[in-house]
Amino acid sequence: MTQLKLPDIAAQTQAYAVPLNWVGMCGIALPVQFEGRTAAAKVDAGVSLVDGSSRGIHMSRLYLALGSLEHQPLTPLAIRQLLEDFLSSHASLSSAAYLRFSFEHLLNRPALISPLAGWKSYAVTVDARIENEVFHVELSVSVPYSSTCPCSAALARQLIQQQFQTHFSEQKIEKAAVLQWLGSAEGIVATPHSQRSTAQVQVRLNSNQQVLPITELIDRIEASLGTAVQTAVKRADEQAFALANGQNLMFCEDAARRLHKALRQMEWSTAFKLRVEHAESLHAHDAVATSQWQWDVSCAV
Repeated sequence: MTQLKLPDIAAQTQAYAVPLNWVGMCGIALPVQFEGRTAAAKVDAGVSLVDGSSRGIHMSRLYLALGSLEHQPLTPLAIRQLLEDFLSSHASLSSAAYLRFSFEHLLNRPALISPLAGWKSYAVTVDARIENEVFHVELSVSVPYSSTCPCSAALARQLIQQQFQTHFSEQKIEKAAVLQWLGSAEGIVATPHSQRSTAQVQVRLNSNQQVLPITELIDRIEASLGTAVQTAVKRADEQAFALANGQNLMFCEDAARRLHKALRQMEWSTAFKLRVEHAESLHAHDAVATSQWQWDVSCAV
């Protein structure tokens, strides 16, 4: 029996010839290695289709090429080589190639005072592309933190002052009595409102960057904000966290400026943009601030 040649529908000429900016696949499951660990990533992979007369691309070639990352660390060099493989496998069809890796980065974080520790998960995205023979890679992280409103802190202090004045208006002020009063519910009649907040940062890396500085970027963000959310805690840790919040009052504008200053000091970045969101506990809406440096439309993937 004569074996018939399998049809290649994608190679057939398309009657309505229009080039496409991006063609590929989203949500591909792939294990990726970095910093000595493995994470379960979802990958978006695609190329441009500049040959409008071609009906489609060879998606299986992109999928199979991703296998090269299973047994090597996820580095800018490895990503660049993969993008170049995408283009070489579509030499007559494509002029640009794109990749996006999304995964969770687990870090074991110690408590503030006690010997306890626990795991925190950070959402990480790596965007990379080759366009016009130019390679770019951008690293994005999402970092949760706590923020205490300076305005509510000032209003709470005023109420405590008024309560103090009322309580001690007709009696002699003695240290022991004041200490007892400060430790009572009657004394601290108001507290500032705090909220869980999020910093979303995207950084373009130097073209010669050797590794993906994921943990370094997260550490820098948390250090600049000062009140990273905690994992396992004892009462001493919770008290230390309350102290840190009380000494670290900030509006969303303050947080954005702190981050901007910290990110400008990173030698391995050439551009960045950031967004902070304070999930208000007073209002039903959130407070947001953004900032960027040397970022333009060409930076976006």
